[in-house]
Amino acid sequence: MNELQEGPLFKFSEWPKGQIPLLAAGVYTVWRGDVFLYAGMSGRGRKQEHLVAEPGQSQKPLGLRTRLKAHASGRRSGDRFNIHVCDRFVIPALTPEQQVDIGLGRLSLDQLTKTYVHEHLGYRYLICRDGKEAGRVERAVRGGALQAGSPYLNPQSAQAVRR
Repeated sequence: MNELQEGPLFKFSEWPKGQIPLLAAGVYTVWRGDVFLYAGMSGRGRKQEHLVAEPGQSQKPLGLRTRLKAHASGRRSGDRFNIHVCDRFVIPALTPEQQVDIGLGRLSLDQLTKTYVHEHLGYRYLICRDGKEAGRVERAVRGGALQAGSPYLNPQSAQAVRR
């Protein structure tokens, strides 16, 4: 689990970077410099046999790669990470002129979120054997298992950690 804090940090601005398999359940952490912002997982409900590519078949990416790609896109629709980033970092920094431009449709919050993610954030990841393991690791990380403590944007509630 240490690689989620000490492993290589990949910048969203260099997406796709790293060797994330096409099919993978896993956990990731997002950082702004040394600040631990967010922990997430992908592959919920996936068993190990669902994460094996058949020889000779082209595979659509599934799991960790698609989740991190969605975060790199900046699109807020259906993406809690991008909603958190927009709400906590982008919106508070908007100028009155930008607010007007958003209201007139000349400026997009999704584009501003993507710019913020690419300019300021990086990620680390851990491949897990299946979705069940990824879920356990994510809960532990969100609950403070890393030396960095709990993530700023989505800490695990004490009640959820006991489950």
